[in-house]
Amino acid sequence: SLQVLLVGTLFLLGDSASANAAEPALDLVVQGGWIVDGTGNPPFRGDLAVVDGTIAEVGRIEPRRVAQARRVIDARDLVVAPGFIDMHSHSDRTLLLDGAAPSKVFQGVTTDVLGEQDSGGPFLDQLEPSTVAVKGQPRSIRRLGEYLDALDENGLAINVATYVGLGNVWGCVMGKSFARPTAEQFERMKAILAEAMEDGAFGLSDALASPEANVVSTDDLVRLGEVVQRHGGLYSSHIRNEGEDVLKAVDEAIAVGERAGIPVDIIHVKIADQKLWGRMNQIVAKVEAARARGVNAQTNVYPYTRGNNNLVSIVPPWAHEGGTAALLERLRSPADRARIVQEIQSGLPGWYNHYLAVGGDWSRMLISARLSDKNRRHQGQTMDVILADRARLAGQAQPLEKAAQINLMLDFLAEEGGSVSTIYAHHTEEDMNLALIQPWCSIGSDGSALAIEGPLRALGGHPHPRNFGTFPRVLGVYVRERKLLRLEDAVRKMTSLNAAKLGLMDRGLLRPGLVADVCVFNPKTVIDRSTYLEPFQYSQGIEYLIVNGTVVLEQGRPTSARPGKTLRHGQRSNRDRVE
Repeated sequence: SLQVLLVGTLFLLGDSASANAAEPALDLVVQGGWIVDGTGNPPFRGDLAVVDGTIAEVGRIEPRRVAQARRVIDARDLVVAPGFIDMHSHSDRTLLLDGAAPSKVFQGVTTDVLGEQDSGGPFLDQLEPSTVAVKGQPRSIRRLGEYLDALDENGLAINVATYVGLGNVWGCVMGKSFARPTAEQFERMKAILAEAMEDGAFGLSDALASPEANVVSTDDLVRLGEVVQRHGGLYSSHIRNEGEDVLKAVDEAIAVGERAGIPVDIIHVKIADQKLWGRMNQIVAKVEAARARGVNAQTNVYPYTRGNNNLVSIVPPWAHEGGTAALLERLRSPADRARIVQEIQSGLPGWYNHYLAVGGDWSRMLISARLSDKNRRHQGQTMDVILADRARLAGQAQPLEKAAQINLMLDFLAEEGGSVSTIYAHHTEEDMNLALIQPWCSIGSDGSALAIEGPLRALGGHPHPRNFGTFPRVLGVYVRERKLLRLEDAVRKMTSLNAAKLGLMDRGLLRPGLVADVCVFNPKTVIDRSTYLEPFQYSQGIEYLIVNGTVVLEQGRPTSARPGKTLRHGQRSNRDRVE
């Protein structure tokens, strides 16, 4: 019997040794944190292990295996969540300048989604190729795939996904003309769109409030949406009107998704005209009704009540045809100038007029642009202050009539070359909060990857704080302080909800086998620090950020690692790129 016992013991030891030999060495263990896995389920205490850029285990990992891991992060008292996916970002150019993306990294963002209306490509036919710097050398970009290649070659701290912009698709064929396309021209648009989808675009994105989109009809969007549908993509819409016609604009976006058979995501849903404040419940009802009849209609939002647009958006759409040079010429024409001033005051049917949306209150327009030397003194000021100063220098008696105020604004705009980035205080906390708590409303910053120093700081200006603070603001203000959201629900809105919208099935959750994009933060200290008056401040409380299994933020400090990749819809290489 002793012999049998010894043989059995040796058999068990041998079996155990084989099992140990089969166990992969753990590259990284995040130990003892509160796991918020992205599903919306409550937190639980546990560990997370990473092997070869992939989540290997979630739960309790044997101390023996933890001790053998190549690296261990002590996450006691910290939250371990999937990396945040910024559903609506404008980092298309800034990531080419500096792929370190510090303002995103400090927010816990591991994937940036680009391409609203104007994407990194294509630039074909009527659009001149874009020239970008790739490792210091100029390169001509024509296709969207070439833009994504340039990002990869320059190196990224975070991942990037992109839509193809309607502005590119339409502009390739129609140039700067506001004419209607012929049947042949529209077929060319569809071919260009299909090629961009094949290059890895996650869908089509538009900004229908832009002057050049004024000529684009709902039927046009449906026909283009049918191309997107064949490639399994998403329609992301900055709707045609966020002011008096916002309800009609929501109907249009839903109709495009319904008729084309594609998911629709309404960009930063809001009511940006004081005459309609308090009616977000009607937008919610429209989305709910669409979802009840089988339309995959969703939205995203940023946690601020001010938006960023251009001062030139105050100028009526017809004056933009032909581009900036033609616009400036119209501002110099007495007849055109008089018409522009009159229409800014009275509005036009169907046109979202920022001036009227804020009740003609210049104090609700904060200049966020980097201004010319002549006007540098006005940087970071509100338009009421600027207009008063310009009137004083011109010897004009105050208070000014509305037409005189508008003329001074147009003079200022012309001096700045027809473009002045502006922050508008145009929607309410109550409406924004109602949108934010909806289960189908996710988080997107509408910001860019910026920095407090280096080439991204040199861009200057006075940017919106959402560029630096969106995701920590949700966690610090709306979860911890105001308790509007549960922690697990907020994390879901930043992770799996956005991943599901995009069809990114290999990230957005903490599950074995998925890519190790992980954010580790302190729930007691996480907060935004960027403000409207002092925007260049990083958020705090994000302690570690792991992208594709590599640490890019360690104890609140960026590393030099660049493990980020471009993610390309419909291409299996998304996983290959991280292995």
